[in-house]
Amino acid sequence: MCIQKPTPGTGGNQYIPYEKRSGEESAVYFTRDLSAEGLRRIFSRVKGAMTGKVGVKLHTGEPHGPNIIPRPWVESLIQNDLPDAAIVETNTYYEGDRYTTAGHRETLKVNGWTFCPVDILDEDGTVMFPVKGGKWFEEMSMGKHLADYSFLFVLTHFKGHTKGGFGGSAKNIGIGCADGRTGKAMIHTTPGSADMWDISDEEFMERMMESAKAVADHFGDHITYVNVLRNMSVSCDCEGTAAMPVVTPNIGILASQDILAIDQASVDLVYALKEEDRHALVERMESRHGLRQLTYMKELGMGNDRYRLIDIDHKDQEITPAEAVKDVVPFQE
Repeated sequence: MCIQKPTPGTGGNQYIPYEKRSGEESAVYFTRDLSAEGLRRIFSRVKGAMTGKVGVKLHTGEPHGPNIIPRPWVESLIQNDLPDAAIVETNTYYEGDRYTTAGHRETLKVNGWTFCPVDILDEDGTVMFPVKGGKWFEEMSMGKHLADYSFLFVLTHFKGHTKGGFGGSAKNIGIGCADGRTGKAMIHTTPGSADMWDISDEEFMERMMESAKAVADHFGDHITYVNVLRNMSVSCDCEGTAAMPVVTPNIGILASQDILAIDQASVDLVYALKEEDRHALVERMESRHGLRQLTYMKELGMGNDRYRLIDIDHKDQEITPAEAVKDVVPFQE
């Protein structure tokens, strides 16, 4: 339940350079190797001891979605490194091919997600997770099955987003674990509004981050994150074949046990690109006030916006975002 009508923060359209941030640093691992092998290699740096029932939170995409993480990469990772894991998803808030569990399962077949179990978390209802220290919520409605898992691996395709500006690890769990009817409505819609998407800008970012915090707090040390910076349209994967063309260069893969650090590093890598390469995605982030995701995560104590970027391609040398992207090439299909 919402406690009261708080005042959203500001500054979601303003990028904060690294030198103006404060606090501790977290480890973020980086590889340029955009392949199944690269994904497995960087995952090994953050997987720790995944015991019990493991869920892989992945955006499996609309039918024939062109930009989702390649299925063979995920299949290789799960079969070799997480053979007992299940992919976890929730139904959508909007009507479409993933609105019902039955339709969602048909879409999973179309996109080839048939090599391991896929758990539609809200198939059998919902569960409330507490939101600690939030200003919009005291609790958030999640897919009921999420409570059955002891470890969550958040595997995210980093990209732009029509409402959020960008979609990283925090959006993947903040929206992606909230159930399709109640939780997503709590984030997107003012009760009684005829416009299901009426909540925008900083308020939307804050609601989404509080939902993400509920998930992160629930799992504690039993959650880890990988962001794949490939095929980064300004559109979310929920737009499927209608997504805007990709114009941002492919960068690589990041991994961390700090949700803020990995999303901040992903944003920093985009801002480190040449102006002509970053323009479209930066404009999408700033015009939607999406950078409020990062500052609000810091206010909520979800992690650090300062980090050590560790290049696993070169003997764990510590590098800057500018060094990480200096050899990227224009995007090619």
